[in-house]
Parts: sequence; structure tokens; C-alpha cells
Amino acid sequence: MSRAARLGAFIIATLVILAAGIFIIGSKKYLFTTTYRLKAQFATVVGLDPGAEVRVGGVHSGSVRGIELPDKPDGKITVLMDLQRSTHDIIKQDSVAAIETEGLLGNEYVSISFGSAQAPNVKDDDTIVSEPPLVIADLMKKADGILDSSQEALDNVTVVTANLSSISGKINHGQGTIGALVNDKKIYTQLDQTTVGLRDTVNHAQVGVAAFQENMEAMKQNFLLRGYFKNRGYESSSELAKNEIPQLPETAPLKTFTFDAKQLFDKVDTAKPKNQKSLRAAGQFLADTEFGVAVVVVSTGTTGDAQKDLVLTQARAMVVRDYLVSNFSFDDTQLKTLGLGKGKSVNPDSGWGTVEIIVYPADTEAPT
Repeated sequence: MSRAARLGAFIIATLVILAAGIFIIGSKKYLFTTTYRLKAQFATVVGLDPGAEVRVGGVHSGSVRGIELPDKPDGKITVLMDLQRSTHDIIKQDSVAAIETEGLLGNEYVSISFGSAQAPNVKDDDTIVSEPPLVIADLMKKADGILDSSQEALDNVTVVTANLSSISGKINHGQGTIGALVNDKKIYTQLDQTTVGLRDTVNHAQVGVAAFQENMEAMKQNFLLRGYFKNRGYESSSELAKNEIPQLPETAPLKTFTFDAKQLFDKVDTAKPKNQKSLRAAGQFLADTEFGVAVVVVSTGTTGDAQKDLVLTQARAMVVRDYLVSNFSFDDTQLKTLGLGKGKSVNPDSGWGTVEIIVYPADTEAPT
């Protein structure tokens, strides 16, 4: 090949390489494709440079054309972006631009999120919403603060450990009350004997209480004393709290039936029933109505012994409940009792007290 031919081939090859380079660079800068421009404003661009990538949904779709500083100190930096026309139907007015970094130390680029389908399309030269960039330096400062706090915590642990070691040494050498207990067997023996004595005393007390309870049960079964309990309408005080609840539900009642205790009981100080037919309306309502919980609430007058009145109201509530459960068909687990002791009577002059049957809606549960 002649010298002229070699020179011509070299020139042609150089032109081809130059054209390819121009084409590659131009395609990255979108010099040969149709684009449109968008803007986003940031307080800081954390090292973003003109020519940086713009990614839409993680795909390279444009480039940063320029970065403009604000006119005033309180203004924001404006980033100008050229984007492919094909992204025009993806980026909407509610899309968000953010400056992100490839890895921890990579190049910064602008990421734009997809907009919602119902949002309007962006127009050429529009400004879209932006979010503050993540600054690695700020993260490092926070990490330093966390490390400082951790070091302080370790220092405190060291101090506490030293104090515990000092205390342990004193105990081992018999110093202080605990040291004496640990190292002096005589003190330990005396303390152990005292503990055994207290345990025996408690055991004797428990035996005494059990014996007292047995004696009371025997008294209730005794022929001469059985009438004392029966005259008050109940056999055992343990039965009184079987269906009792601590308080009324907070739900508004569905229905309330109110009676003067004088209508239902034989004497002012007993739970022996009389004229229980007065309760029929309430019982029929419970049988015909879907309800969540019903409560028999009983109170006495304002005079008399408080403890005796509490037991009396519990017994009266139990008697009323037993009558309703025995004579009307409904779920007896839904009927509860509540003896209030002293309270306000329907008829204050009588001093007998009040009986209420309060019915609550179907979705109400009894307090526990």
C-alpha cells in the first residue's frame, strides 16, 4: 500500500472514531433526541454537578443541564433538567425529585418518582416538588453523637462495676450488716431460729382460722342455730358473692325496674322474701328480650351497721336472682348481682332500701 493510501486510511479511521465519539456523547447528553425541561429547587445539592444523570424510576432518562444559585441568601438552588420525551406520560405534577448517591461514596444523581395516574401532566419548564437530600456528613455527625453517648454509658457501667466490686470486698471481709450475716454463723443461726418461730406462729394462726371456719359451718348446721340463718334468707355467706360483679357496666341501660324493698321482703333487716309476684314483669321482660347482661342492684337505708347492711344487700340480691332464674326462661349466666350496702331508698321514710333490676343492651358484657 502506498504512503498516500495509508494516510487516507488513517484519516478515515480518525473521522469514524470522532463521529462515533460525538454520537455517544450526544446520545448521553440527548443532543439528537427530542427533550423537554423541568426544574426542581433544593436548599443544597450536596455535590451534584451539571451533566449528572437524571433517573426516572431508576432508569437513565435525562441529564442535569445546569445549576443556578439563588438571587437571595434565603432562596433555593434551582436544578435544570433535560428529560426524554418518552417520560412525559410518567412524570406528573405530583412527582417528586430527590438528589441521591450511588452507594456511600458514589456520584450524585437526580431521581424523579412516578406521578399518580389522576394527576395532570407536567409542561415544559415546569418546577416539580423536591425533597431534601440525604447528607452523608450529617449522618456521620449523628453517628459521632451516638458513639459519644455509648462511651458515656460504658464509663457509667465501669463506675458501677467498681462500686459493686468494692461492696463485695467489704462483705467478704465481714464489714457491715450484710457482711456480718454472711461471715458470722452465729448471727445466721439466730436469724434462722427467729424465722422458724415466725413460721410456726403463722401456721398456728392458719390452723386457728380454719378451725374457726369449721366451727361456724358446724354452728350453721346445728339444730338450735340453723333458724338464725334461715330467718335471714340464706344458708351461707359464701353463696352471696357467687354471681356478684364489682360495678355496673358503663353502657346506658335498656330498661330499669325499681322496687321498694318493703314490697319484696318480710322484715326490714332480713332477706326472707314475700310477695315475689311483684317481680313478674321484670322476669317476663328478661325472658322476652335479647339482652347482654342484667344486674340485680340492692341498697339499704342510710341508718344501721355498714357491714351488716352490705351482707344484707348481697343476700337480698341473691334471693331476687334465684326467683327470676327459677321462674323464667333465659340464660342465667347473664343475670348478675351487686349489693351496695347503705344507699338511697325509693321511699326515704321507710328505711327499707331499694331493689333495682337493670337490663343492658345485647352487646354489653359484665365487668370483671
